[in-house]
Amino acid sequence: MDLGLSGKAALIGGASRGIGRAIAMALAREGCNVAICARTPDALDAAAQDIRQETEAEVLAVKCDMASNDDIRRFVQDAVATFGKLDIVVNNAGGPPMGNFESLNDDYWEHALAQNLMSVVRTTREALPHLKRSGSGRIINITSVAVKQPIDGLMLSNSARLGVVGLAKTLSRELAAEGITVNNVCPGLTLTDRMRSLYGGRAQAAGSTLEDVLAEEGRRIPLGRIAQPEDVAALVVFLASEPARHISGTSIQVDGGSTAAVL
Repeated sequence: MDLGLSGKAALIGGASRGIGRAIAMALAREGCNVAICARTPDALDAAAQDIRQETEAEVLAVKCDMASNDDIRRFVQDAVATFGKLDIVVNNAGGPPMGNFESLNDDYWEHALAQNLMSVVRTTREALPHLKRSGSGRIINITSVAVKQPIDGLMLSNSARLGVVGLAKTLSRELAAEGITVNNVCPGLTLTDRMRSLYGGRAQAAGSTLEDVLAEEGRRIPLGRIAQPEDVAALVVFLASEPARHISGTSIQVDGGSTAAVL
């Protein structure tokens, strides 16, 4: 299947590692030029170099904090200045800290909303004039299965990411006449550095090993394993493609069948 992605320009947030990096690599392999960002320059430069070595894509790496409006504005401007256009935006940022309601003060809430909701608003706002000129723009938001089945202990993520879903559904209707699609990708348990850190602490507290804890979690998933970042990237690539032109306003989980919600 020809995905029609060759020569497209894509912007991917939080792409120095994990899911964001896998998405950038997958889009580059399909012929996209990619602009990637992260807060850590060393990890970001390493990711950019790996993508260049494995693909023929042009790669722009920009240091950017997705909680900063000024950083986001510069990131989008640099991408357009480099590629001359923008066709695909993947809104992705690291998840907020764990915590229940009584443990979280306003500082936690404000940062989570800036990083995980306002980053989508701001990136989309900056990118929208260029996506309109594309004629087949794509906005893809990386959220979480928490938007379909809230996860205990993730009060901030459960709340902020649902705001993204409401925004995306509304945008999908407002932007349809421009040929722009808007969709959400909802990863379940995915083997990233953040997950290794979280489950490493759980393993230590239980006197177990990380490998044993991950194996146990994998057995709880109907398909029998924890997702790899590349599993999430595969869906993003399809939603960015020409064959997905009639898919908009959806929230699709990549979780091995673990979410119990019907819709």
